[in-house]
Amino acid sequence: MLQASPRLTARVAGVFELLEGSASLFGQQYVVGLLVVSRDAAATADNVLAQEGLFRLGIAVSLLAVVFHLIWGLLLYELLRVVDRRVSLFANLLLVVGSGLQAVAGLVLLAPLVVLRGGDALAAFAPDQLRALALLSFRLNTQAYDIFLAFFGVWLLVVGYLIFRSTFLPRLIGVGLMLEGLGWMTYFSPPLGVALFPVTTFFGLFGELPLLAWLLIKGVNAERWKAQAAASGHVRVGDPG
Repeated sequence: MLQASPRLTARVAGVFELLEGSASLFGQQYVVGLLVVSRDAAATADNVLAQEGLFRLGIAVSLLAVVFHLIWGLLLYELLRVVDRRVSLFANLLLVVGSGLQAVAGLVLLAPLVVLRGGDALAAFAPDQLRALALLSFRLNTQAYDIFLAFFGVWLLVVGYLIFRSTFLPRLIGVGLMLEGLGWMTYFSPPLGVALFPVTTFFGLFGELPLLAWLLIKGVNAERWKAQAAASGHVRVGDPG
């Protein structure tokens, strides 16, 4: 795809960025936020059991977001490796680690269902204990997702650096991504991350959001991409693209 059209590759990357963001928001934010009642294990358990279908859909969509994230990141790698191959490979490593953590966070959401629908296997536990375990599982999900957000921030920082050094994407988007990445990295200390969440989302207005719009609408400057690719030895001048 890339050799045929770097602009098409960029636009497909934009599509998967949109899909990943939408899926993550639905599965990890909307559904979980709708069902979980903070510090009320009984109400949370009742919500999960009453809306089990929605909850299972949220889990499935959360895991699908991992696939979208990997595709989005790999397409960006194909575009940005002409800037600096080693740094791009490091970004790929961060992508794999972060996506693994994202998948773990999604899989942890299965625990409340296992606990609340455990049947005879959990008969030794009182109902209140099972509800408490289910709420604890949601808290583990939050912790796992916070760690994912921190690694996502490191990935954005590296991708932003590559975009800043590129000649075929706006450098301001690279700066925005680096600032946003620093914001998400504060989730290595979740209380700090939560406190700075408004700042991080503000930086997103100059990072991920413009990147999404640029990829979908403009793609990349194909001539400049080919020139940078030729300069880095990835393609010969005159190759299709």
